[in-house]
Amino acid sequence: MADTISSTISPEGSLEILSQHEVNRLHDTSRRGLHELLRSCALAVLNSGNPTDDGLALMETYPDFDIEVLQQDRGVRLKLTNAPAEAFVDGKMIRGIREHLSSVLRDIVYVYNEIQTHHRFDLTSAEGTTNAVFHILRKAGTLKPSRDPSLVVCWGGHSISREEYDYTKHVGYHLGLRELDICTGCGPGAMKGPMKGANVAHAKQRRSEGRYLGVSEPGIIAAEAPNPIVNELVVMPDIEKRLEAFVRLGHGIIVFPGGVGTAEEILYLLGILLHPDNADMELPVILTGPADSADYFKRIDEFLVYTLGESVRRLYRIIIDDPIEVARTMRKGIDDVTEYRRARQDAFYYNWRLTVARDFQETFEPTHETMAGLALHRNQPVHELAANLRRAFSGIVAGNVKERGIRLIEAHGPFRLSAESELMARLDELLGSFVAQGRMKLAGEYEPCYTLS
Repeated sequence: MADTISSTISPEGSLEILSQHEVNRLHDTSRRGLHELLRSCALAVLNSGNPTDDGLALMETYPDFDIEVLQQDRGVRLKLTNAPAEAFVDGKMIRGIREHLSSVLRDIVYVYNEIQTHHRFDLTSAEGTTNAVFHILRKAGTLKPSRDPSLVVCWGGHSISREEYDYTKHVGYHLGLRELDICTGCGPGAMKGPMKGANVAHAKQRRSEGRYLGVSEPGIIAAEAPNPIVNELVVMPDIEKRLEAFVRLGHGIIVFPGGVGTAEEILYLLGILLHPDNADMELPVILTGPADSADYFKRIDEFLVYTLGESVRRLYRIIIDDPIEVARTMRKGIDDVTEYRRARQDAFYYNWRLTVARDFQETFEPTHETMAGLALHRNQPVHELAANLRRAFSGIVAGNVKERGIRLIEAHGPFRLSAESELMARLDELLGSFVAQGRMKLAGEYEPCYTLS
């Protein structure tokens, strides 16, 4: 039986007073309500620091956990019942966890009331979606107009080796020494390492306002709690808006070794950069890892060239086992971004100029039907193929770690993907290498949530 604590706390941070309607929505346990969403995300946040990426198993470990929003004259209080004891020290909740819990509440309420049900945001258009992403980020306080470009987005797997994790810390350390900040998906593994390394380097450089920005979405939060170093957290409503937030916030992107989720992010990024409107876009992209990861990036590179063409290689640089060179290259790239945006009078804090096609914005809900219907063939523009491959990998991520995806697999068996024969062979080889290298889950023997035909 897991140790638990029941407590009533005040939110930490700038969360404003909620209306009675907003409180009622959080209480609502109907299909349209927000209570179950808040409950699953809150439990993951309270479980921060424990190495699990299985949201369903976490809910089963704490079946009696609940969270209730109490509206009082002096503001909002949160009543927690049977919460994980690790979130408290001597009966008092750890401050960082309280901040993350408040951020989750803030963003869930704001997205529902101001984005999803507000007519001023046309989420069926590219412009409306980009505008919605901007408003969510602004509400969370993540846009910093007074700061020069410094934000490096770091992607990579949560299920990585100790050597790979240490390498991400070394890269983060050398980025921090060059006064660069870190933005990640805020979970463990390659999302935690760069922040940890940068944190030490910022201390050495006496950089008192170092940024460790976590951008997540409810399904990921419920599976992978924010790592404790994150000092800014924003929860986007879905994976598509989360990925758009990364590319519009970041001034450069580093990709560490990972699995399907990392491949999804790479395809999303390169699919956008391959759009003709983005031909002159200044955005440095580096794929990097320790010496033992060279084969991983070789396989990724070969798959990208086969599916998207030889010209895709101009969009990224692979640097193996050299954290200093990675940091120097990224520092130079971000200096180039600064000059590029200054010359065009573009904002430093949000990349409005970047074109993101609707294929990369439309919400993809992985089901057996939608996964089977994906167009996985090369008889289409490369950025459209990248979008469909990204959706395929997104569905596999859902089947691996998201509660709804796990339940679908349990009820109906693995997702089925169909593609042209040669592409299927390449995809099978790539996914097989992820399984062989243990890159699908944190712990336990991996049972594929997909079949290829």
